[in-house]
Amino acid sequence: MLDSLLTQRCIEALLFAAAEPLSFDDLAKRLPEDADIGAALADLHARYAARGIELVQVAGRWRFQTATDLAFLMTEEREEPRRLSKAAQETLAIIAYHQPVTRAEIEAVRGVQASRGTLDVLLELGLVKMRGRRRSPGRPVTFGTTDAFLEHYGLANLADLPGIAEMRAAGLLSLDLPPGFSVPDPMGVRPGEDEDPLDHGDEAPEFAQDFLGES
Repeated sequence: MLDSLLTQRCIEALLFAAAEPLSFDDLAKRLPEDADIGAALADLHARYAARGIELVQVAGRWRFQTATDLAFLMTEEREEPRRLSKAAQETLAIIAYHQPVTRAEIEAVRGVQASRGTLDVLLELGLVKMRGRRRSPGRPVTFGTTDAFLEHYGLANLADLPGIAEMRAAGLLSLDLPPGFSVPDPMGVRPGEDEDPLDHGDEAPEFAQDFLGES
């Protein structure tokens, strides 16, 4: 008859090497018929009760796992950078170069309807802000960049945004530009020239979380 200590060692080896928890029958197939598997499992369970790893039964199967009270040692906190969607990047660039700019003007430049979620996430991240209201029918809200935008992209001020020469050198603009093409001057429009301050009762928009999939 296989002695108790040897049976325990065999079970330890099997559970350690197994890719998934093993049932009583799984162990029995590997051990001699006279092995007292039940007693060995009980002894192992007691022996590992105060150790860094423990023997537990889950859904009728046995496995070794980290002791419950030490689970915090296995926890790793990492910051996952939040990447902007292509739509959000395009919208941010339009706001940076055309500010103060309204939603309708953003749509006119992009050629597609601006998603509410896209602007919401830029506001949530603090890269843009609602600046005021355009002095035009309907008094639409105008948007502009924030100091956080300058800090994020390492700019001293909006005048440091790349112009045509820098964009062409970086391969962002074609060498064959249409006649009269120009990059908007973000410093060309000063606050207050065509907008009024936001009213005290203006509310910030609701934030949307599913911006990554937007077109």
